[in-house]
Amino acid sequence: MSGGLDASRIDVRIDGRLIVDGVDCTVAPGTFSALIGPNGAGKSTLLRVLAAVERPERGSVEFGGDELFGLPRRQRARVVSFVEQDSSTELSLTVRDVVALGRTPHQRLFSDPSADDDVIVAMAIEAAKVGSLAERDVTTLSGGERQRVMLAKALAQQPRLLLLDEPSNHLDIAAQLSVLGLLRTLAESGVTVLAALHDLNLATAYCDHVIVLRGGRVFAAGATSAVLTPALLSQVYGVRATVLEHPRTGRPLVAFSPLD
Repeated sequence: MSGGLDASRIDVRIDGRLIVDGVDCTVAPGTFSALIGPNGAGKSTLLRVLAAVERPERGSVEFGGDELFGLPRRQRARVVSFVEQDSSTELSLTVRDVVALGRTPHQRLFSDPSADDDVIVAMAIEAAKVGSLAERDVTTLSGGERQRVMLAKALAQQPRLLLLDEPSNHLDIAAQLSVLGLLRTLAESGVTVLAALHDLNLATAYCDHVIVLRGGRVFAAGATSAVLTPALLSQVYGVRATVLEHPRTGRPLVAFSPLD
């Protein structure tokens, strides 16, 4: 099982404005957690720091006891993979070629892909359900198709920590459920998964744990069913919320209405 994620006292300023303010957060090893909060809460910025893509003004990010910013880039890329909200490329590459880029951290410089690399790429393509697109030019794909291709690339990287910014973005309902189910399966296999999600019912259906951001700070964190109460949802989102029980799964199901 992979190690857990532990971020401490993260501050990020953009153009002089404090976007992430003293954030402490943890994600237990081998769990699927959701990062939630209203627009402008700092979710995407925090994810970029947790992925060691953007350095914070202050704070540390550890995974499995290793400080991520202290690892060489190639070594870090064998540990953590980050799927951004609107990942795209202008390069004219096939989907298979894009997914194969996920193997780069595991290959020697200028070496040809190994048989094992080919197998891992094929498995990632199958898991993300983009097999029918494998020979398509990635620049011709829809937003939802590109989103699944970038997920396949991340899977080919074989990370121990997988971070995703709105992985259900651009996807239809069936594809959303497929992707969230895949992420749940990855967590059960030992990968530590953290995803920023707007759809709270996807979070309640698939995630063990939630971290709630408001105004760049952690407002609450803990087990999904314990944290996502009507009172908290009203405070954070400014809506009236009713938490029900899903008739098939027994997990929480949230209905919303405007505050009177």
